[in-house]
Amino acid sequence: MSKIEKALHRARNEKGLVVVDSKKRTGEPDQVSSQSRDLVMPKNTAAEPKSRADSAAAIALMHEPSLRDKSDLTLQRIIHPEMAENSTVKAFRDIRTQILQKTQGQNAIIMVTSVTVDSGSTFVTTNLGVAFAFDAGKTALLVDCNLRKPGLQRLIPGSAPLGITDYLEKEDLDIAGIIHPIGIERLRVIPAGGQREIPSEYFTSTRMKQMLHSIRQRYAERFIFLDAPPMSETADTQILAELCDYIVLVVPYGKVTNGQVETCIKSLDNKKLLGVVFNNEPNLPNLDWKKLWRTPFEPLLDWLFRLTRTTRNAAQRK
Repeated sequence: MSKIEKALHRARNEKGLVVVDSKKRTGEPDQVSSQSRDLVMPKNTAAEPKSRADSAAAIALMHEPSLRDKSDLTLQRIIHPEMAENSTVKAFRDIRTQILQKTQGQNAIIMVTSVTVDSGSTFVTTNLGVAFAFDAGKTALLVDCNLRKPGLQRLIPGSAPLGITDYLEKEDLDIAGIIHPIGIERLRVIPAGGQREIPSEYFTSTRMKQMLHSIRQRYAERFIFLDAPPMSETADTQILAELCDYIVLVVPYGKVTNGQVETCIKSLDNKKLLGVVFNNEPNLPNLDWKKLWRTPFEPLLDWLFRLTRTTRNAAQRK
């Protein structure tokens, strides 16, 4: 039995979370510089303490037009601080801790993708962003990169909000026009925008790289989460993998084979892969989920497995 198979077997039999080691308010312009080319943030520079202080001050000034009601957040399957003892909140906090340890305090662009469709990657992306926004000194930005089947637009009040494809097509559109508040402090969303026929051409454009560089540079404490398409559905995910710093892979519990998981892991850069989130475990947390079962929704996160280097090497040797 391979290391991956052992991890999957443990996921099916253990209960709870198991970690296996391996100048402006938001809504105003995040300006894009025509000279922006490099996606790598400078680390450990002399200006870093001042940059972080400026970032913290700017985050403190973030203006939220109105806050979502807690009952609305629950119905939308979004965690909130008052759910502190809930197992789902604890799981997302644990993932956040793992990410912060991996990034060593530097902000990052993190792609969330899945093995196949309907795995709950949008659910995971959303709540990872919320978990980071729990911290008053940090901010998170969700970017909907699943242009064929966008899922983050539902978080934005109103209809047909401007998004990523609109920005990439219209040179005169300022980035402030596509960053939307969603009623959660320190959390913002860039939706997919108007859907087009050839999404991959957007992701390979220079303007896409400039946009990611700009939104990352705006706040030293900003973590950006790309909600990417499933790996089995399109080549767009591989293109996005080149643009991000780290990757989280979502595996739908009981719906895919070990071989499918291993194939996905092998196709990803081992240095970028943070770990695997097993979604939709049968035991539900202490919430009234009976009401939610009446409508389709993304599966509930239960376990996070971080793959060790040994695990990944074992998967490669198979």
